[in-house]
Amino acid sequence: MKLDILAFAAHPDDVEISAGATLLKYAKEGKKIGIVDLTGGELGTRGSVDIRREESEKASKKIGLAIRENVGMKDGFFEINESNKMALIKIIRKYKPTIILANSISDRHPDHARAGQLVAEAAFLSGLRKIETYEDAKSLPIHRPDIVLHYIQDQYIKPDVVLDVTSFMEEKIELIKCFGSQFYNPNSEEPATPISGEEFFDFLRGRMLGFGRSIGVKYAEGFNSSRQLGINDLFDLK
Repeated sequence: MKLDILAFAAHPDDVEISAGATLLKYAKEGKKIGIVDLTGGELGTRGSVDIRREESEKASKKIGLAIRENVGMKDGFFEINESNKMALIKIIRKYKPTIILANSISDRHPDHARAGQLVAEAAFLSGLRKIETYEDAKSLPIHRPDIVLHYIQDQYIKPDVVLDVTSFMEEKIELIKCFGSQFYNPNSEEPATPISGEEFFDFLRGRMLGFGRSIGVKYAEGFNSSRQLGINDLFDLK
């Protein structure tokens, strides 16, 4: 299967929170989209691995994903090493994405930047012929995505790319609520976290309003690129 977009996340719900509207937009256009979670989010203050798995399945159906996998790395302790790079190289070669979305280049949670770097390095290495990978005893051909974009998470980073997702703002909020264990619930007896307050969705709206304002639309999601980007037509710019 060849994917148009493959989004990686350190934890289940990372992608939905920061790039959920982007995935909804392209899924509606018929693009093939997948998510790969690096960990099960087992260190999360609220919920459990089993609950997060069920929530991930619910969110996947809401987007209409072609695939969703979990690599099973250790939450909080996974490293940028050969073994983890090889695991991601194999996934990238298997699904041959045109675009990869990855965690933020820096953020409050140390897993986020580390995951972003790990994915970016694996995406580059996936295009090197002397690195061999196999699936069912068959060699996987090399593949390097056209572009790797890092979605912006808790901490503000000036984006390099801003995408109009105005039509998908409300649907994104409902998508995020699939992960009910992590967000506001007045009846929950679990500890409060930076994302469990009632005001968190106001924060998301404000962030997306700010990104949207920069290109003259209501709501947008922002991304960073580690390399210079190019276009074919200046009139495509806003």
